[in-house]
Amino acid sequence: MVCPPMPISHHVSSPEPIASAPPAIHWTEAGEARSALWRSERGAPSPKRVMLADDTMTADTAYRLACEGTALLWRGDFHNARQLLQALARRADKPAQATKKPRKKPAEPSAAAASPAEAFHLHRQAQSQRARVLGMVLLPFDADYGIPLRRAPDARQACAEAWGAADEAVGPSVASLRELLGLISAHEWRKKGIEIAALGAPPHNRIHPHYGVFSPVRGEYVGLVANAPWPSAGPAPLVAFDIGTGTGVLAAVLARRGIGQVVATDQDPRALACARENLARLGVAGQVRVAQAHLFPAGRASLVVCNPPWLPARPSSPIEHAVYDEGSRMLLGFLKGLAAHLAPGGEGWLILSDFAEHLGLRSRAELLAAIEGAGLKVVGRIDAKPEHPKATDATDPLHAARAAEVTSLWRLAAA
Repeated sequence: MVCPPMPISHHVSSPEPIASAPPAIHWTEAGEARSALWRSERGAPSPKRVMLADDTMTADTAYRLACEGTALLWRGDFHNARQLLQALARRADKPAQATKKPRKKPAEPSAAAASPAEAFHLHRQAQSQRARVLGMVLLPFDADYGIPLRRAPDARQACAEAWGAADEAVGPSVASLRELLGLISAHEWRKKGIEIAALGAPPHNRIHPHYGVFSPVRGEYVGLVANAPWPSAGPAPLVAFDIGTGTGVLAAVLARRGIGQVVATDQDPRALACARENLARLGVAGQVRVAQAHLFPAGRASLVVCNPPWLPARPSSPIEHAVYDEGSRMLLGFLKGLAAHLAPGGEGWLILSDFAEHLGLRSRAELLAAIEGAGLKVVGRIDAKPEHPKATDATDPLHAARAAEVTSLWRLAAA
């Protein structure tokens, strides 16, 4: 069975801001109406239809209900809930034609006729539909984030890192099993950390990403910053800005390269906390000041580094803002403000993938026109080929674009 696509709804905001109560989810249990706080980091609304489910429910029944928009509040064994989620994922990933009788004549392949941009939007639509269905398996949480199910893990620390400290006054809550697994995975990455070769030899070369902060798992862009030549202003004493610092990895690389004063900015409180923790752990907090700002801090610098989201598309959830930059707002904002924040002889280093170009979402001519229109000139460019697994995965729907992708460090100066 394949779920039909959900209709797209258009939200019209009210002219007057209206204070709203915390989101809640409602269901009936043992003949009584019950409710709890609804948690969704991806911003999904609380399900309107909720029914109880346990180990007796089959995967086919669960999949049918999830496709119809009915959420399943789990009351059975935790491990069985995970197995059910895996079964739903297999059904969601099953090609539509596999559930139909064979045709006498093969259908014309529509994917071959789709443009790269169409293939990208169809892929995002399919991923959104998949997330909606898999998000229908729900778990209860006590006020202290304990999970009152058989064989449930102790995920209280993982929940606290994402949701904030537990508050007895808030009471119980409900979230999807899929979200909990994401929280647990993020918690493990935060504990273990990610080794960054550009930061030197282990053990003092790990970045520990927090939940909701983009993880530097793609090392090619970090390597570009680690190896690019200094601006003509000279190697020292350089002042550098790291715009949109995230985990603080690029600010740390600049500090390890010898820059004595770095200002790392971000506007996300999670990113600011993450960057401060990483910079302190790496022993470079004395060289890097972390500041909350929209793009640039006050003043000028000899080097201004920015690694904006690479795809000009609308994020479908808050945690996608590190990947999708609707209307290229951050990219264009960086370019338009760069010249005014460069010291004489300084450079801006723009780290950008051409993945959007291969998808037909932005052209190279548009990028160059934006650079020129901002009063900037290109003084150099360093390229690197991505080495992440998807670049060689021929089964990926966007494989052609991924295989051709190049990540570049554009060296920009005032024209």
